[in-house]
Amino acid sequence: MSENAFDVVVIGGGPGGYVCAIRAAQLGLKTACVEKRGSLGGTCLNVGCIPSKALLHASEKYEEARHGMAAMGIKTGEVELDLAAMLANKNKIVGDLTKGIEFLFKKNKIAYLKGTGAIAGPGTVSVSGTGGEARDITAKHIVIATGSDHMNLPGVEIDEKRIVSSTGALALERVPEHLVVIGGGFIGLEMGSVWQRLGAKVTVVEFLDRIVPGMDGEVGKMFQRTLKKQGMVFKLSTKVTGAKANKDGVALTIEPAKGGDAQDLQADVVLVAIGRRPYTEGLGLKEAGVETDKAGRVVIDGHFRTNVEGVYAIGDAVAGPMLAHKAEEEGVALAETLAGQAGHVNYDTVPGIVYTWPEVAAVGKTEEQLKEAGIDYKSGKFPFAANSRARANLATDGFVKILADAKTDRILGAHIIGPDAGNLIHEVVVAMEFSASAEDLARSFHGHPTLNEAVKEAALAVDGRPIHV
Repeated sequence: MSENAFDVVVIGGGPGGYVCAIRAAQLGLKTACVEKRGSLGGTCLNVGCIPSKALLHASEKYEEARHGMAAMGIKTGEVELDLAAMLANKNKIVGDLTKGIEFLFKKNKIAYLKGTGAIAGPGTVSVSGTGGEARDITAKHIVIATGSDHMNLPGVEIDEKRIVSSTGALALERVPEHLVVIGGGFIGLEMGSVWQRLGAKVTVVEFLDRIVPGMDGEVGKMFQRTLKKQGMVFKLSTKVTGAKANKDGVALTIEPAKGGDAQDLQADVVLVAIGRRPYTEGLGLKEAGVETDKAGRVVIDGHFRTNVEGVYAIGDAVAGPMLAHKAEEEGVALAETLAGQAGHVNYDTVPGIVYTWPEVAAVGKTEEQLKEAGIDYKSGKFPFAANSRARANLATDGFVKILADAKTDRILGAHIIGPDAGNLIHEVVVAMEFSASAEDLARSFHGHPTLNEAVKEAALAVDGRPIHV
């Protein structure tokens, strides 16, 4: 096989793409990955999941040092913010991790091609480098793993200075006095939390009548109350019809979602966080005959195959939750399928996590979904206020809720708001992967004292027999 011929060519070096490439190489397939950013890891690593979590963690420590330690007998004195150092630390984390992926590519003998990739014909990918030179490579299998980009809002032009996407929100050079977040989803609430902890007034404008609309209703209500207690202001059932930068910041025009009188809202910085869209432009999909839907997502079957032989797609470029771990699992499953194995993804156990404080995490069905489907279920709930470790940590807000089939007791979903929810949810993910019942979880050992005991107690509560409440 020549240096320009491969078994697998992955277009996109994000979580789905680079993981697919690594797994394909592990399975003995000659693999190349085309990435135009100049650094691997995609949006998630470069301007998404990782840098936002670095800032969330740092801002959490800053907030704790200022207001959270005195009750534990720790006097810190005056706490000072060094925003430049905080951003530099975030950038170093990103840089180290992207270099780590490059190392993994070298270790697994994956050809890393820097440039823009597009389908040029059957089994052919054209790679145009940053210098303008083009190179055609051939592949038995072409994988589209190009991820997603932020969605734009009509009447609001993003300049990444005063009106920013999540990318710009990660690199503000000063703490804004007033940050307006358009959109009450995961990204907007996380970035809003960062800048609020660092001193900004934060107002969230959401078109719907609630934040995080896909979340379990009871959890969503408590989440909003908790963020409101922290100082976040919410304008629900409200739409933004315009935004214009001026000498004082940004002048927004808002009005009721169902129609009504317009109002003005002044901000220093505006974050547009209304969702994401698949990044599929410029890939030669139309010319190659690859089918896409109305949202621009690549249409695939249950094995990630498009309607064009030898072309596949995964991650944010296809339907489903736009989550890095979903893309990774699809990348692994596809690579194993291409190698003749039985790749599989269980979409019923994809967890979703909001990394605010408290954290919010969920897996499986919500109560609203079960009711809509007419499924008879039982619910068990346990508050962190009754958990000894949460009390010792002075982190008692929130609860664990487990939903199980009323007849079989099989776990159908779990919803957690509280300390370390993003880690706690995974014992339920594993339990659901093995089709466990609530009783299975309730009868499993949980070390004492741990936050995980709240999960056990919620499982006991499904049968109406929690011990500590």
